[in-house]
Formats: sequence, structure tokens, C-alpha cells
Amino acid sequence: MECYPLSNLYLQRPIWFLISLVFLLLLLLNGRVVLSDPNYLIGLGSYDITGPAADVNMMGYANTEQIASGIHFRLRARSFIVAQPQGNRVVFVNLDACMASQLVTIKVIERLKARYGDLYTEKNVAISGIHTHAGPGGYLQYVVYIVTSLGFVRQSFDALVDGIEKCIIQAHENLQPGSIFVNKGEILDAGVNRSPSAYLNNPAEERSKYKYDVDKEMTLLKFVDAKWGPVGSFNWFATHGTSMSRTNSLISGDNKGAAARFMEDWFRHSGIGNLYSDEGVADGIPRRVSNIIPGLHDNHHKLLELAASFQSPPGRPATKILSVARRVRGALRQADKPGFVSAFCQSNCGDVSPNVLGAFCTDTGLPCDFNHSTCGGKNELCYGQGPGYPDEFESTRIIGERQLKKAVDLFNTASEKLNGKVDYRHSFVDFSQLEVTLPKQGGGSEVVKTCPAAMGFGFAAGTTDGPGAFDFKQGDDKGNAFWRLVRNLLKTPGKEQVDCQHPKPILLDTGEMKKPYDWAPSILPIQILRVGQLVILSVPGGTFHCFFPLFSCKNLQPWLGGVLEMLSRQCS
Repeated sequence: MECYPLSNLYLQRPIWFLISLVFLLLLLLNGRVVLSDPNYLIGLGSYDITGPAADVNMMGYANTEQIASGIHFRLRARSFIVAQPQGNRVVFVNLDACMASQLVTIKVIERLKARYGDLYTEKNVAISGIHTHAGPGGYLQYVVYIVTSLGFVRQSFDALVDGIEKCIIQAHENLQPGSIFVNKGEILDAGVNRSPSAYLNNPAEERSKYKYDVDKEMTLLKFVDAKWGPVGSFNWFATHGTSMSRTNSLISGDNKGAAARFMEDWFRHSGIGNLYSDEGVADGIPRRVSNIIPGLHDNHHKLLELAASFQSPPGRPATKILSVARRVRGALRQADKPGFVSAFCQSNCGDVSPNVLGAFCTDTGLPCDFNHSTCGGKNELCYGQGPGYPDEFESTRIIGERQLKKAVDLFNTASEKLNGKVDYRHSFVDFSQLEVTLPKQGGGSEVVKTCPAAMGFGFAAGTTDGPGAFDFKQGDDKGNAFWRLVRNLLKTPGKEQVDCQHPKPILLDTGEMKKPYDWAPSILPIQILRVGQLVILSVPGGTFHCFFPLFSCKNLQPWLGGVLEMLSRQCS
């Protein structure tokens, strides 16, 4: 960035000085320029990971009939690296994918080791997915996760590994002095509890600790390059990637992938216009209406006529201010500026659904049964409805824009600067043999032990975002003889496993099924990344964030309390 003495600039070009001064003030008021002493090295990267867009089963709904047949919008891996000069560094990668994969991580680390030595390892590289249910499947290594894709899909795997590696390389090459600011705030209309009756089974004392029955807080990091100003933002907010339904066949990053694209567009266009407004959406834009909805006719020819009627926008006329020479000089000055990267990461999404209108029966239009999410005793007809129902594109856009609005607000008002050391901890934990100390009612405590994984009958019923099949019901704690017979053909659980899983009846004893290889993992990684007063927990089931003291994070996952306490002692 070139600097000139203001007095000389004013004498030579007083008009340009005043215009520049006004423009600078506007940027400052909009939060686009943050003047601050750098205390870290920061770098961000982004790369395409779309993968095969046809004839591949999609990951998320476990629906064998959900086969990709096109692209809604492309998928990306986005990363940030934060390093202390001559000190530790951490890497966080956010994927427009259902989830991360141990197999993918292993291969990425192998490639990084070949390129950088021990600079990036499994200890300081965290990879997380946004939990979209509209991405290609087949890239995980356990049977349960690839059974609907009919096995391993090399194209899906390679696209992820290549994209993650390249986005980390890009972030590494972009490392420059900079600062990080943190902000947080609530979004009230982008997620609801899809299992409210289950939540009510929690003790009243526990529920009284929280304002809502789902986490509605977004935490945002704003990355500010010492030379270029803001270069990116990463935020964490809990809501499922299920705005696109189980019948969708288009590759999509769902609401979080859309929000990331919206924010990158917003920054590129200087925040001008109504990019995150509910207004101005043309009534004639083609819609993607789920075929879950009965009685809708094919309007393919009308859409072709509508597409043919769209006119290309005219070019922008050149002026004296926007001359060719000036644009070329400006482009050369901006050539080294890193592109703005925005990631909308997943957090403790559990039973948080973006289908905020609630769950209704597709045959009667009435609300589903409150306790079991059924319609006339069947789960297949109970579906959650998004804000754009029945248009899935519209629901995806609306939930994405609701996250965008809050992210832009937090980005523009972020003022708390991260300060302190960069650190990390990583451990592999056998969750099938984990001892946990639980408090006993009336005082004292007891030590209990976990057991291998198992899926219950309620699991097969799915959720209101994607119901299962046959006669399964959510909340089923009894099971039935027929499905037990089917289960026993695969694996009959032993008495110790049945007792350990009680009161959940076992439908699939996945943790003890080993043919042709493991059906589900037992040993899993957990990880803590620390940047100043911010802590990111990467644990099985989600990514969480919190501020010091570290022990305040334990209420996010009580069953991880002992492990996190052990790691946090090392990290404090």
C-alpha cells in the first residue's frame, strides 16, 4: 500500500483529497477498516471441493434414492491459520460437506507433512463440516456412513483431500501480520428444536440454566490484515444443513454454504445494496419445490421460457474517473491483495432445525404428533417446514440471509481484540471404554463406564427434517420382535451391551460389528485450539467455541467433561 504526505496530496489534488477523506470516513463508520497493531500472523484460504455432481449418493439423510443429478451451487473448503511469530500456529478448516472424515484428515496431513515437515500435524489442524445434507457421499471409512453410497467413492474423497490441501496452502502463503477481533450475538429466527418433547425430559434444574431450548448465539471472528484491512471472517452458529430436503438431488452447501457466498459477495460489493434483504426477490425466479409435496404439476416448459426471457445486464460505461489507465493501475495495486474469505461454521447443532415453521403432516396439513413426530401413527408423512415452504431454494436463501444479517452486524461492530498465546491440544480417546464420574442425587458421586456404540429403534425413525421408513417411531424405548429378528441376522448384542445401552433398545449393534470392517468408530480424536482468550473445541458430534475460563465449556458436552478437564489443564 502506497503512502503519501497528506499535505502534499492536499496541495496537488485538493478535490481528490476531500473525496478520499470522505470515503475513508465512510469505511470507518461501516467497520470496513480497523486500525490496530498486529499481534499475530494470519492467513486465509478457499478452494473448490464440489466433487462428483451426478450418479453419486448424497451424504446426510441416508436415503438410497437421493442421487446427485446437478449443482445448486458449488462447495468450498475455507481455512484460516493463526500463528505467533516464532511460536505456535493453528489451522481451522471449514468444509461445505456433511462432516469431516478421519480418512480425509489422515491423507491431508500426509500431504502437508511432505510439503512443510512437522509444521502442520493432526495436533494443530482441525477440520470441520457445516453438515449440509446435499453433498456427495462415500468419503468416510466406516460401513454405517457409506452403506447408502454402496461403498467408498474415490471421486468424493479426492475432491475433499485436494481442496483442503490447497486451501491450507493458500492460507499459508497468505500469512501476514494482522489482528483478530471477536464478537457474539443472538439469532432468534434461524433454528428451532425439532425434538421439543425430548428436551422436556431434561431435569427442570438443567433447563432453567438456559434461556432457550437450543443455542441461539453466534460467535464471529474478524480477521484484519495489517496492510490490507479486513480479509475474512469465520463464525459459528448452530442450525442444521437441512433446508434442502431428502428428495433434493442438487449439490448444495445448504443455508450455511449460501450464507458464506452471500457474505463474500457483500464484502466484494462494499456492503452496498440489499444483498441480505428480504425485499427485491422477483416473483418469477424458478423455484425448487420438493416432490414431498403432492399434487404439483411439472412446469418445465414454463421455466425454459422464463430462462430465455432473462436479459444480460449492460456493461458499466467508462468515465474520466473510471478510465482504462486508472483501472489498470488500481488492478495492479490490488493484485497481491488476498480475497475475502467468509465461513459459516457448524456448532452444537444437535436437534436444531432450520425448518422454523414447525413440523406438519403432508396429507392433512395438521401439526405432527408432539411426542413421536408421526401422522396417524406413521413417521413418513411428518416434515418440518422452512420459512420459504414449499420452495426449498427460498428456505435455504432465507435461513442463509438471517445468518448473514447477524454476521454482518457482528463484523461491523467487532471491537474485542484477541490477545495472548496460540496453543493446541489433541488426543485420541476410546469412547467405548470411557469412565465418567457422575454426581448422585443427595450427594456423593459414582463412576460409570461407556460401552461400544449402538443405534436404537428411534434412530431408524429419522427426524422431522428427514423421516425414516417402515413403522419406526421417534422415542421408541421398546422395539419390536420382527426388527429384533432382522437385527440378529447381522449381529446379536450380548447381555452386557444390552444392559449398558438400557433403556435404549438396540436395533443395530454397530460398535461391535466388524465385518467386512468396522461399522462405527470407537477411538475418536478430540482437540482444543486456543487463540488468545478464544477456545475452539473440536469434538465428536460438533465444534464448539467459548471464552476462558476453559472449564465453563464443559456444560456443552457433560460426557466429555473429564477428558476436556485433562486437556484444559495442559492448555491453561
